[in-house]
Amino acid sequence: MTCGKTLVLVNGVPASGKSTVVRHLSDRFRWPSLSVDGIKEPFMAQYPNLDRDTNRQLGRAACQAIGDIVARAPDKCVYVIDAWFGFQPPAFWRAIFEHSAVEQVLEIWNDISPEHAVARYAARLGDRKPGHPGEEYLPELHALVERAEPLALGPVYRLAQGPDVDYSGLEHWLTGQFSPPVARALNGHESSRSVS
Repeated sequence: MTCGKTLVLVNGVPASGKSTVVRHLSDRFRWPSLSVDGIKEPFMAQYPNLDRDTNRQLGRAACQAIGDIVARAPDKCVYVIDAWFGFQPPAFWRAIFEHSAVEQVLEIWNDISPEHAVARYAARLGDRKPGHPGEEYLPELHALVERAEPLALGPVYRLAQGPDVDYSGLEHWLTGQFSPPVARALNGHESSRSVS
């Protein structure tokens, strides 16, 4: 019987659709979720002229906070984590997951074209919290999408972002990563904050 925890990483560059995927999974499986931006943005608001370096420092601190939250969670919990994991090297994340007694890492990679990501980011500039990069970031984002890759510390599901996102295929893949009794519970729409 496993005593470790499972993390479902919803990974992708900014504006790749991560938050929408997280909401879907939380609604479908009743898994709790944690977001790097959700943790760091209240602190960002305390800096009227936040620069990129401070933004990154707050991001690293938010990642450490997520690790501490998961570390304190009961055994066999499942958490959905919303982040652009590429802003830190794999060794950084591996250390956090080991500290948190994470046994299984499942990754959902939001596959998006550079043009689509840039268009999404540009459309939401007015809604982004102060401290996030503005319009000047768009060329950098385009280049980032072209080279970005999954974290790949465990099985990866590539979720194509577009008009019709294949959530059915994603759910089928996710349930297949758990033991048969847990998979049956997930398919039965039962609440599954922990696995056995």
